[in-house]
Amino acid sequence: MDPAIEIPRLLDVMPASGRMNAKITSKPEMPKAIDCPFPVPWRQEWPIFINFDLWSQLSLPQRDLLLLRTVTWLQRVQWLKLDLYQGVAIAGFLGSLIELAGADPVGAIAAGGLSFFAGSQIWRNNRSTQSELAADEAAIQVAQRRGYSETEAAAHLLAAIETAAKIERRPSLSFSELIRCQNLRAIAGISPLGVPKEF
Repeated sequence: MDPAIEIPRLLDVMPASGRMNAKITSKPEMPKAIDCPFPVPWRQEWPIFINFDLWSQLSLPQRDLLLLRTVTWLQRVQWLKLDLYQGVAIAGFLGSLIELAGADPVGAIAAGGLSFFAGSQIWRNNRSTQSELAADEAAIQVAQRRGYSETEAAAHLLAAIETAAKIERRPSLSFSELIRCQNLRAIAGISPLGVPKEF
């Protein structure tokens, strides 16, 4: 597969809001078909890495849905949405700056620790199963604007997750992927059982 042809096609599939920030890069040595680093607030650009040798083994709808799912997940990571953890992280950061200015290393370490704890909670929340399921459903909504029906999009994303695991030679799906697949089966009408509310 020629990245020079596939990358512009993928950019066209993306929602306009994702197109402004996402940067697709070929990474042939990567063991995954598609991957992206966790977005950090000080970087405006979202690098998305694709191993085009593995990527070419997915069908076109599978590629579309995997890309849309990656972009919607990146868009859903919110560092600056004000809630408890963001407030604590900001307060801890400002507190550590004040303590450093006042030459109080113990206070600076305590405030920095508080900020680190809050930041790790933000990271964990954005990597939670609930966040993963929400990103899948957002990708399905975007796919519907690209001509897929809801059930088709869910079925293609389900197949993409399972196919990616095979071509990446992984022995099994992760726990999060198993939960996502069950939810996608319910959306696609393949299974009457969805994901329990606690997830």
